[in-house]
Amino acid sequence: MNSNPTILALVLAGGEGSRLYPLTAVRSKPSVPFGGRFRIVDFVLSNLVNSGIHSIYLLVQYKSQSLIEHVNHAWTLSNAIPDQFVTVVPPQMREGPEWFQGTADAVYQNLNLIGSREPDMVAVFGADHIYRMDVRQMVGFHQRNGADVSVAAIPIPLGLASSFGVITADDDGRVSDFIEKPEQPVPMPGRSNCAYGSMGNYLFNTEVLKQALLESSERGENDFGRHILPRLIRSHKVYAYDFSTNRVPGIHAYEEPAYWRDVGTIEAYYAAHMDLLGLEPRFNIFNPKWRIFSSGYQGPSSKIIDGKIKNSLIGAGAIIKGGSIRNSIVRREVMIEEDVELEDCIIMDYTIIRKGARLRRVIVDRYNTIAAGTQIGYDSDADRARYHVSESGLVVVSRGDELSASRYS
Repeated sequence: MNSNPTILALVLAGGEGSRLYPLTAVRSKPSVPFGGRFRIVDFVLSNLVNSGIHSIYLLVQYKSQSLIEHVNHAWTLSNAIPDQFVTVVPPQMREGPEWFQGTADAVYQNLNLIGSREPDMVAVFGADHIYRMDVRQMVGFHQRNGADVSVAAIPIPLGLASSFGVITADDDGRVSDFIEKPEQPVPMPGRSNCAYGSMGNYLFNTEVLKQALLESSERGENDFGRHILPRLIRSHKVYAYDFSTNRVPGIHAYEEPAYWRDVGTIEAYYAAHMDLLGLEPRFNIFNPKWRIFSSGYQGPSSKIIDGKIKNSLIGAGAIIKGGSIRNSIVRREVMIEEDVELEDCIIMDYTIIRKGARLRRVIVDRYNTIAAGTQIGYDSDADRARYHVSESGLVVVSRGDELSASRYS
């Protein structure tokens, strides 16, 4: 057993993210901003780099321009170290004119990248979750069990499990069944309110992956969860890695120790933001021992002239002229004018909130100007007439026009 196997990472970042609309109206799900300065894709890339995995291909597809620009700006690794790169790969259409037809097809269309690198293992990870993970702990589990494939898994509330791949595993983790998005998920033994859900992170022995993809292509199959994993369970050693055992350094006692969120809906995206707040947050975004990396912003610090701010994150370059901000995330270069009230809000970059505006449980996408005296989040009928309103009543103001946005107009 190689104690230090070479690992190539293929990150599936082509997600359309329709359930996260309208935040995905002009960008892919992995490119959606998160927290005070990040994008969702930064979390998987940071986990891989922090785990010593530096050979990374990012497979993109839908509305990928902003994601490509972000990765090119934020994720340029040193060329001085061999096999250290984060490279964006759009559909190459080597097998015909089609885009990626599924998760497995995305990797199949890039088998040449795997062949050119000849790694011992291939990590196929999703790009649309918020979490910290030491991938090397999963690699160790994979090697100790002599696995051909390992699937990162975590207990999921039974009511949400129909959106995940659901795993049945023995006590030692050997997978006996895998059903992608079942209508009636099977609960975990002894935990009737949870199912064992796949996180969409897979670790393959390289030759097993290559052969499985070739066979799937011949069969017209294109998805890991629906096709490849159920078939490999019958012929190979497939194990479920229990993510709840994963520990990264620097986690505080008050944090959820194995925090992982699928932020695929407006409600889940909003709730994950609220997990960042408080003196003892459920997920402390600042961890010097396991950093989340992103673009190196070169603008000024935030400037607070006046106002009352409680339990909020204020991004760099923001200007707070006055008003009240409670339980909110205000991202970079936002301007808040006098007498504004923000409560339980997410305000994205380059937005202006004019004097006297009132916002409650509102997500404002980039490049917006909220007019003086505007009220959002107080009258559901009026909000639905102008904005997108989620099932729970969260209001989302779609992205504004970058060309017409001005912080000083």
